Amino acid sequence: MNILVLGSGGREHALSWKIAQSPMVDMLYCAPGNGGIGDVASCVDLDMRDHDAVISFCREMEIDFVVVGPEAPLVAGLVDDLDHEGILAFGPTKGGAQLEGSKGFTKDVCAKYGIPTAAYGRFDNADAAKAYASEQGAPIVVKADGLAAGKGVIIAQSVEEAHAAIDDMFAGSFGDAGAEVVIEEFMTGEEASFFALSDGKNTLALATAQDHKAVGEGDTGPNTGGMGAYSPAPVMTDAMCDRVMTEIIDPTVKAMADMGHPYKGVFFAGLMITDEGPKLIEYNCRFGDPECQVLMTRMTSDIVPLLIAAAKGELDGHTADWSDNAALTVVMAAKGYPGKYEKGTEISDLAAAEAETGAHIFHAGTKREEEKLLATGGRVLNVTATGKDVTEARARAYAAVDTITWPDGFCRRDIGWRAVAREKA
Repeated sequence: MNILVLGSGGREHALSWKIAQSPMVDMLYCAPGNGGIGDVASCVDLDMRDHDAVISFCREMEIDFVVVGPEAPLVAGLVDDLDHEGILAFGPTKGGAQLEGSKGFTKDVCAKYGIPTAAYGRFDNADAAKAYASEQGAPIVVKADGLAAGKGVIIAQSVEEAHAAIDDMFAGSFGDAGAEVVIEEFMTGEEASFFALSDGKNTLALATAQDHKAVGEGDTGPNTGGMGAYSPAPVMTDAMCDRVMTEIIDPTVKAMADMGHPYKGVFFAGLMITDEGPKLIEYNCRFGDPECQVLMTRMTSDIVPLLIAAAKGELDGHTADWSDNAALTVVMAAKGYPGKYEKGTEISDLAAAEAETGAHIFHAGTKREEEKLLATGGRVLNVTATGKDVTEARARAYAAVDTITWPDGFCRRDIGWRAVAREKA
């Protein structure tokens, strides 16, 4: 079959790399792709925002299946338009994608269906939001309601800091995403990421991961799209995973079906593991980035039948198999990220890094220009390795990082620190 993957990041490189291994694939395309995806798929200059253009390409190239990588086209209803044209696609409809497109929507679903999460308030003006923050006290969490590329969350350590964050959001620091603000109770515990597939009725648990959002070592500094991740998450025992499915994922599937938005796609549940058990921080309606990179590295099943089954409503009876090894990815970013950074800087020695360490490098913000590989974004490379445990996987990943030549890049040097500490204990 002919498959089209939409997206240009490390997540889409990992998905394309995994999909390309399937014997079901005849031709694999990725639009728009990046400087590394061309090694496993044919990259196409196609604007995901132009739904008519995507549909026309699918007709012209006889695409049998579309895999939508990022959240923005899902929230914009691309899957709805593909469905209308009879083109099978993986990912939720616009109604389902509200789970990521509006944090307030998700909180209201949790409240109605008894899904454990932080206490919250929703506000469309700064005065009311500030009054609520003052009443609740600090620490407290201030979130832009809409899509903010993983950066629209401020953990305020004082009421004054919360007020400043509220003012910034309503002033447009996160664009339209901050037109409404959600203010949440600060939860104490350990964060983890949990992934599951849904076909609108049936669910299939996938795997767990932990990521590092903050730009600085020791999880300090501003939040980013993610500076690294590892899988599995040690805090997610079998019993805890069962609780997440029973208390969070399955009730959400029922809720979305009840609301007329049967959810077909992947649930990426950001969790806080508290003393009372798992609580939902937020949902994403796509595979994480960089979590997808470690998940695809560990998955031993053919991913294509699973994605198709979810899209067709035929997930019942399917299983997913995983390597017992751990996987860890280190994000190499342009100096200055998540603030201003220079584009067009040259990167080299990737082949040597992979050959010498056994790591795999997934590209994110890159392009090829003649014989050169250039950085085009903030998060640029995902250096991914496996090992018998996180400690071994981390050593291999950083050995590969140290082989890459990129004077204008940087990375955190402590990815996986929680898991490594557990393994040394």
